Amino acid sequence: MADRRNVLTPEALAMMDTIARTGSFAAAARELGKVPSALTYSVRQLEDALDVLLFDRRSRNAQLTAAGEELLREGRRLLQQIDAVANRVRRVASGWETQLTIAVDNAIAPRAMFDLMEAFYALRDDTTSPAGPPTRIKLRNEVLSGTWEALQSGQADIAIGVAVEVTSPGIQCEPLGEMEFILTVAPHHALAEMPEPLSVETLAAHRIITVADTARELQPVTIGVLPGQDVLTLPSMAAKLEAQLRGLGCGFLPEPLVRRHVEAGRLVRKQTDQPPRIGKLHYAWRQVGPVMGKAQSWWLERLSGATTRRALLEQHEGLIL
Repeated sequence: MADRRNVLTPEALAMMDTIARTGSFAAAARELGKVPSALTYSVRQLEDALDVLLFDRRSRNAQLTAAGEELLREGRRLLQQIDAVANRVRRVASGWETQLTIAVDNAIAPRAMFDLMEAFYALRDDTTSPAGPPTRIKLRNEVLSGTWEALQSGQADIAIGVAVEVTSPGIQCEPLGEMEFILTVAPHHALAEMPEPLSVETLAAHRIITVADTARELQPVTIGVLPGQDVLTLPSMAAKLEAQLRGLGCGFLPEPLVRRHVEAGRLVRKQTDQPPRIGKLHYAWRQVGPVMGKAQSWWLERLSGATTRRALLEQHEGLIL
């Protein structure tokens, strides 16, 4: 039997991840620049070392067994830890992280995020290149619980727009501000001419448009859907806004996002008999290692400013992602 430590390598774990992600040995081989037989041999080595079957041989596709699912899950976690070690080594050497991942909730104003990135890349000191800081910035577009999950799972270093104040070991959280979500419909929608305030029973008779929670492990959250109500679920705030402009349904959207559309008459704001929907948003971060990197320090310093926090909630005009 092959030695487990010699076979269970980062390369083997990455191979498993590629096979599972692409759905077949052939597709994984093309992506990795290898022949399928080489991947088959490597998988058999893993199976021999672990004394388990990782793929169901009865399936035409690369269907993982329960043991294979567990190896994939733990393998991904180990690869993240290896990357974290490499990042820490880099940070010790220069003070700058190799990569900083920021999970941004879809309710946050894209223009303000681009303003921050522009300011970040304009930084110059004796440790940066002419192109700016060496840290690669990676933004993750998340919704509701997915924003918090990205940080909690270690897939993000900073989360902006977390819907609840969270407490977790190694994670700190600060308030970002409040955002009002208002009910709007297109002028030609049936609710546009109905007398206000609209009752729950009236709303329940009409299709509501929602944005899908991006959480993968945590319980997804659905806000505002009434029992028995028809639902159109879309992937982003931008898609939801477009659907409401077309009259495909009603829904609650951030007031700054729809303000100009209401003022121009493209959307109609409707009052309900329910309390106002005010979302209290936060930003949170986790620190890996004893010393915080320069990139994360810069972003957290900016996020602590009232002007930046207000812009992240308000600057929706002119740029939709």
